[in-house]
Amino acid sequence: MKKISLFLILIVTMVATHASLEVQKVADNVYALVGETTQRSPSNFGNNSTHGVIVTKEGVILIDSGASYLGAKELHQAVQTITDQPIKIVINTGGQDHRWLGNDYFQQLGARIIASTKTQADQKTRADYHLTRLGSLIGKSLDGTNPVFATEVFDEKMNLKLGKVDLELLHFGAAHTVGDIIIWMPSTSTMFAGDAVFNDRMLGVGPARDIHSWISVFEKMAEFMPKHIVPGHGHISNLSVATKNTYDYLTFLKTEISKILDNDGDMLEASKIDQTEFHFLSGHQDIAGKNAQWVFETMEFDY
Repeated sequence: MKKISLFLILIVTMVATHASLEVQKVADNVYALVGETTQRSPSNFGNNSTHGVIVTKEGVILIDSGASYLGAKELHQAVQTITDQPIKIVINTGGQDHRWLGNDYFQQLGARIIASTKTQADQKTRADYHLTRLGSLIGKSLDGTNPVFATEVFDEKMNLKLGKVDLELLHFGAAHTVGDIIIWMPSTSTMFAGDAVFNDRMLGVGPARDIHSWISVFEKMAEFMPKHIVPGHGHISNLSVATKNTYDYLTFLKTEISKILDNDGDMLEASKIDQTEFHFLSGHQDIAGKNAQWVFETMEFDY
């Protein structure tokens, strides 16, 4: 009996080690795969991110392919707990590693890979950087990962249809990365916001470092009045929660940095901005000061 119990404990531990994705139902046939809000690690395969799943009669649309080959495999396994439909389309919402470095895995399964033109360019520019950084963070969990860039691109808007599901893919400008897109599913009033929205954890203003554009992107997204928002990080939410977690923080930084610049302040003052109002967001200890400095550097040229 003790041997059986120990065996069961071992199995549960092994499953828990690799089950870093939480499946959240958004609406009928629409799901979010919610990764950890901590740093990329060997156990999460770099998937400290949230991904979208849309099940249609003709196959699955997966939003963002994961940060590695093994991360993509983990995403696929999570999808298979929802449906046995094949993954037909993968959409990369941006140029960050967990949005696209799993493309190779899904391309081998025959999936189309779609992104904005600027995201494809970002993928090509930063591929080596991502692989080097991931190698230091996730080690052997990066094994088998080959950068495969999006093969279908669009500039500002693309209408996509699969199995009677209609989507609008929209690039309004830079948010977290230069090519970030949002995906509107009108039939369920669902917005797959990618890294235009961070829930649960504090956003990073970089790598695009264009706070003005990110604020504008969020405002354009909000005009759709989505009922459901699937963010790039954290759990699904409504527009009110997304606004509190992302938009309010961006506008707070912009306002506070403007005050410093109006008084001829410097970078040191920016780093000391009191951000306790947003300490409910995880990771603030590591990123808050950097965010203020990045915004100061950006806005300094406007003064």
